[in-house]
Amino acid sequence: MQPAEQTAILSIALMAAFADNEKDDAERAAVRRVAESLAAPDLNLAALYQDVLLKRVTLASAAAALTNSQLRQLAYELAVGVCDADGARNAEESAFLDGLARELGLSSTESRPPLDAADALAVTPLEPWEVPLPDAQVLDAQVLDAQVPEAQEKQVLSVDSTAALEKSILNYAILNGALELLPQSMASMAIIPLQMKMVHGIGKAHGYELDRGAIKDLLATLGVGLTGQYLEEIGRKVIGGLFGKAAGRLLGGLAGGATGVAFSFATTYALGHVALRYYAGGRTMSTQLLKESYASVLTRARGLQSEYRPQIEAQARNVDLAKLVQMARGR
Repeated sequence: MQPAEQTAILSIALMAAFADNEKDDAERAAVRRVAESLAAPDLNLAALYQDVLLKRVTLASAAAALTNSQLRQLAYELAVGVCDADGARNAEESAFLDGLARELGLSSTESRPPLDAADALAVTPLEPWEVPLPDAQVLDAQVLDAQVPEAQEKQVLSVDSTAALEKSILNYAILNGALELLPQSMASMAIIPLQMKMVHGIGKAHGYELDRGAIKDLLATLGVGLTGQYLEEIGRKVIGGLFGKAAGRLLGGLAGGATGVAFSFATTYALGHVALRYYAGGRTMSTQLLKESYASVLTRARGLQSEYRPQIEAQARNVDLAKLVQMARGR
């Protein structure tokens, strides 16, 4: 993928992020931080963010830069994922995607599958999928506790129940890390729904029946913007050239080999452990304490990525993306 093609794809993704006209200041700030944090020798994402925001780049000009049919399909699939990252798309986002499909010259048979897959992920029940996970070793709880500011725990699960939740968190982190190493756009779309399923399971174990709104509020409090997180995920793949290995096809074959650093492992791991502490403590942690806890565990989790790299890569070689879509649709 050439720099001009990277620029076009990321421009389209940024335009998709602002297509709903409803992003709050926190989400816009998260998108801006992503643009400022992703570095590439031939690509200034911070400047690109400003160009999109000030409408100095148009959908037509970005689409025209993609002459390869596979890259046009990829750009569309990624835009669909951006629009659905924070839930089912609204009328403005649907209109944007319709216009994008026309500019890219995609037929309905080309544009419909990613819409159906994203819809399935956006509305899939929060109950966990029965996705095969690696048998990961759980870290010593005392090591974790030393990394997280204290919160008064009001509901204490049994040692076995807590250990089971910690193992589940690690398994979700490994699975999301594996999805990040795959070139298919479907893999990127699945990360946030899996995080939400993980948090739902943690809350339910502590007696809380959570809906999507409650989970989104927790993630927003931690500073984990849904649209921003998805943009960061696909930005790393575009810049790193990972999509080019299989043209990013939605339901294509698995990658021949996993490459890159699985940042989603750390995000998922930190989110899970902070949620575990939060719900165990009766949801009494302050906003400041939640943010401090998340930052602390995230630092710890980033250091663990290399330790669990073999398990992440093994999962990347075995995950069945088509099966994920089928399970999301309840089949």
